[in-house]
Amino acid sequence: MLFNHTPATVAYSFDDTNLVSPTGLVPIMALAHQAGLLDLTEQRLTVMTTGADKGANPGAKLSTLIAGMAAGADSIDDMNILRHGGMNRLFDRVYAPSTLGSFLRSFTFGHVRQLDAISTRLLINLDQHTRLLTTSATTPQSSMIFVDIDDTVIDVHSARKQGAGFGYQGSRGLNALLATASPSASGQVIVGQRLRKGSTSSARGADKFVSDALATARRINSGQVPVLVRADSAYYSSTMTKAARDAGAEVSVTVRMDKKVKAAITTIDDDAWTGIQYPEAIFDEEAGAWISNAEVAEVAFTAFTSKKKALQVPGRLIVRRVPELNEKKRTAGQDPLFDLYRYHAFFTTLDKDRFDTVLADQIHRKHAIIEQINAELKNGALAHMPSGIFDANAAWVTIAAMTHNLLRAAARVMGGRMSKARAQTLRTRIILVPARIARRARRLILNLPRDWPWAEEFARLWQAALPPPRTALT
Repeated sequence: MLFNHTPATVAYSFDDTNLVSPTGLVPIMALAHQAGLLDLTEQRLTVMTTGADKGANPGAKLSTLIAGMAAGADSIDDMNILRHGGMNRLFDRVYAPSTLGSFLRSFTFGHVRQLDAISTRLLINLDQHTRLLTTSATTPQSSMIFVDIDDTVIDVHSARKQGAGFGYQGSRGLNALLATASPSASGQVIVGQRLRKGSTSSARGADKFVSDALATARRINSGQVPVLVRADSAYYSSTMTKAARDAGAEVSVTVRMDKKVKAAITTIDDDAWTGIQYPEAIFDEEAGAWISNAEVAEVAFTAFTSKKKALQVPGRLIVRRVPELNEKKRTAGQDPLFDLYRYHAFFTTLDKDRFDTVLADQIHRKHAIIEQINAELKNGALAHMPSGIFDANAAWVTIAAMTHNLLRAAARVMGGRMSKARAQTLRTRIILVPARIARRARRLILNLPRDWPWAEEFARLWQAALPPPRTALT
């Protein structure tokens, strides 16, 4: 692409009151209001401060925060992106960043829990419109809902922020615990979120958190679809497993390589290992098997035998082994007499008849998809923690989760190539499309760029959230 003008012939002026940048917010926020965002907030959020109006109009303020995050805001000041050109002709009550900051700083722990309840109900309403967790019965894994648990450290650069501390990554930050739900055929929605002190261990409060997340997932799919909870070794505990099982879910959790697990691995016969599809694997058509350096096997296993009988869980220990590539460990100063392997094991309660060893391993490894959500949030609204007050930041995390779910619903409505698009892609293609506002015969008309590559997807979203436009937009 070449610039086709000399610098002397080009000028600019910030003076057009009919231009808007994030035009895609019109159908997206209409979708949110269609799902009852304003009513839910007005009914359930009671932020009030004596002698001030910080808690007035909470629905409009929450909508402003969600719209700003959808447009890419990662701080309070960035909410100014909503206050330009003709935005006040498209939206009512677009609040200033200072007002939104005062609103968030008025939150207490109880208000954050009220916001959590609004987030849950908004997600349920969005699912009724867009069927976010659609499953099928074509394969065992496609008929399940997968609930993934993980936490991430959001770095902060001031020890004065409430709750800031040094966590498992060794950096100062705050700890965000997330739970996502997804079928195998569509993107993940957030069914639970908590902000915790930076020094909090990953598993603290995980049992209650898992119970709440599963309750939300059950309310979305009416409890008719089997649910599998997946987590890494930080959440391998009797209390978390019991909470998941009590809620009717199966579990698939990475285990720590303690003496009991190592002893169980030694009981696996050499001929029990099966090659799996793995990086650099080759499929042998004659043998009908994968020729791979990675292999899996399993053994019957009862978890938490050191606990009382009510907490002990029978299941399967599935082990994946790969050759040890660390030269120092492999040779230990001399040529090895036999191959050395690195072992990765997880415990699962999945039915062996429906999920064989290879399939169970494939399903468990896909737990890593939650890292995409962590990265997406930290590349957007959670790039920073905007306040020095912990409860304000906790509210910010919940609003970020609500924004994520709203964008997932919008992507689902558009379907096709946009159904699994990430937030940044949605912003580039749908939200940040510019438009010029015009009026004709008492109608508001948005003139969008001609030949916009994603005009069809924009039209599908508009038609789902708003009445069809009377004038074709080209």
